[in-house]
Amino acid sequence: MSHGGTNLQALIDGAPYENGELSFVLSSHPDAFALQRAARAGIERLVLNPKDYSGRADYTDAVVDALLAKEIGLVVFGGFMFILAPRFADVFANRAVNVHPALIPSFCGKGFYGLRVHRAALDYGVKVTGATVHFVTAGADEGPVISQKAIDVLPGDTPESLQRRVMEQCERPLLVEAVRGFCLGAL
Repeated sequence: MSHGGTNLQALIDGAPYENGELSFVLSSHPDAFALQRAARAGIERLVLNPKDYSGRADYTDAVVDALLAKEIGLVVFGGFMFILAPRFADVFANRAVNVHPALIPSFCGKGFYGLRVHRAALDYGVKVTGATVHFVTAGADEGPVISQKAIDVLPGDTPESLQRRVMEQCERPLLVEAVRGFCLGAL
């Protein structure tokens, strides 16, 4: 997880998880606030900066090796802004989930992240938007959908206001629900 860590905080606040626990946070940015959130919750942390590796494959190998060493059962992407090489999806097939701030298949894939997603939704003129939790596969935002939640786009919405509402009303509850479902063997 990277950046502000609000999805991580939602997972921390959603604990405990029957048959699971939040045990490890990996960030691609050394200054990510998610690392501070993890520290306050007593969760082990590691930073692997992509700039320290020769390319996507080497970085992916480091991420996979770190997660395997910790015997991680479920990987949750929430703000991790780096597309890993296909090896990751092979190793963690059906054991990695991502939250995307749109109703897939709309406004997803390479280049659609953060405010770009919400700006595109507003530019297109959609009346509803939301978030999707899906399994991670080798293609960006192409994995099987686990769950979605929609909200109305309001008159006067800006990319920032829409992003805030999607995060609060869709992303965070969906992510907690997906983790609970995985831990119970319901996904």
